[in-house]
Amino acid sequence: MNYDLLKTIGLGNLDITYIFIGILVVVLILLILIIVQTVKLNKLTKKYRKFMLGKNAKNLETDIVGLYEDNKFIKISLEKNKKDINTLYRKFESSFQKIGLTKYDAFSQMGGQLSFCLALLDENNNGFILNSVHSAEGCYSYTKEIKQGECNISLGDEEKKALEMAMGEEL
Repeated sequence: MNYDLLKTIGLGNLDITYIFIGILVVVLILLILIIVQTVKLNKLTKKYRKFMLGKNAKNLETDIVGLYEDNKFIKISLEKNKKDINTLYRKFESSFQKIGLTKYDAFSQMGGQLSFCLALLDENNNGFILNSVHSAEGCYSYTKEIKQGECNISLGDEEKKALEMAMGEEL
């Protein structure tokens, strides 16, 4: 067979059978690609129908607006909660959190350990020590101010022990 077109493009010695086989291979590859794309499109169509089940564009818009409003409300609530937590932390920081209590006999003739030292401290070890001395004549109470775990007035042994307990230095 003699083909002038093939000679014109420089393929005059090529058998047309090879060209036909090449075209057939390309057509088969394209057919396979079409089948794969059709399967993917069917899966996507099923997902879309399931998503849109019972909804029209108006309902979907309402749902999206509702989700947006919910999200905005949650963000506002989150910010308010953060502020409230910070306020509570600042207040809690200055409240009494550490306690030390020591009971003792102020006088050897009295029994029952009716006297006591109570140390109340905040997070920064600021607070006071309340010393209540019980005797036969009555009960006397004294306070001493504590700043950063230190007292300007000398402390008795029981007061030191209560302060150490409050600061967690003694078991």
